[in-house]
Amino acid sequence: MSITPVGQAAVPHLHRAARIEDAIHQLVARRLRRTGWQVTTLAYTGYGGPGWVRVMGRVLLGRPDARQRQKQEKVRGWRSFTTLPAKHAPVVIEAGRVRHETTTDRSGFVDAVVKADLPPGWGSVRITATDAEPVDAPVRVLDPQVRFGILSDIDDTVMVTALPRPLLAAWNTFVLDEHARAAVPGMAVLYERLANAHPGAPVFYLSTGAWNVAPTLTRFLSRHLYPAGPLLLTDWGPTNDRWFRSGREHKRATLARLAREFPETKWLLVGDDGQHDPEIYREFAAAHPENVAGIAIRRLSPTQAVLAGGLPGPADGAEHSSGPAGQKWLSAPDGAGLWRLLRDAGLV
Repeated sequence: MSITPVGQAAVPHLHRAARIEDAIHQLVARRLRRTGWQVTTLAYTGYGGPGWVRVMGRVLLGRPDARQRQKQEKVRGWRSFTTLPAKHAPVVIEAGRVRHETTTDRSGFVDAVVKADLPPGWGSVRITATDAEPVDAPVRVLDPQVRFGILSDIDDTVMVTALPRPLLAAWNTFVLDEHARAAVPGMAVLYERLANAHPGAPVFYLSTGAWNVAPTLTRFLSRHLYPAGPLLLTDWGPTNDRWFRSGREHKRATLARLAREFPETKWLLVGDDGQHDPEIYREFAAAHPENVAGIAIRRLSPTQAVLAGGLPGPADGAEHSSGPAGQKWLSAPDGAGLWRLLRDAGLV
């Protein structure tokens, strides 16, 4: 049975920054293993369709008590970064009754599309890395009869983070207790109403945040009663061919991928006007009008817009507009306002 690993294609030459990072990781990893650090596996929520699933996880070298720390009620953001990737580690994925073999990439990630015959709805696959305990990864298999989905940004759309202002971003990511993070008013209720109005509709969360904070984000979403769904995050640091990853390109590539994987699905794209969501969504709607049901933008207050690194929008900004292919664009400051507009627009 073959698998398609993502992001593991061979490259003739690694970028200088990636080579430096690899050398440092290799040196540190040897020393940490001697002090008792162990291999552990984190399973991320995957997704799929009839006959296939995308399995995501990460194999790391961490402190022996790292798993217990993750179970604590209060977790500081910086603890998520006190690990090292287990590079090129052998991994076995068990989906149904079939075993698939792969390896982690240079950042310790497992990101593979595997053949699997799982029924629609929630299921699980098992990820087993050498010298680590097996973990079960939840997967959301989309029903081919469901043609509506919700794709949501995270920062300042469902959670107040005041990104990308550097000092505030660092504080929110590395220092702030996850219980102190604030939810955007009304957004959890909005998503629950949308899920009820469209039975079986999946909810995906797309962000430029690092995979290191995926457990924190998952707990936050659950605590504030957001519908469960896959997180589509990225990795910080050097890539194979550049110093840093591009958050905007990550979002563009992910949207294009979902259009290929689910060509019959129309997505309600939800974001905010503090960063680049309107621009990215407009580009996607122009390129894939058949995959966009509508676009809902949370309008930040003047203070929030400044903290997010942008400029305040007009106080009397339009609530309705049309996209490049006639899609409905809706804008409101919170979930309650967006629900009213979505209902009036016939999207629920």
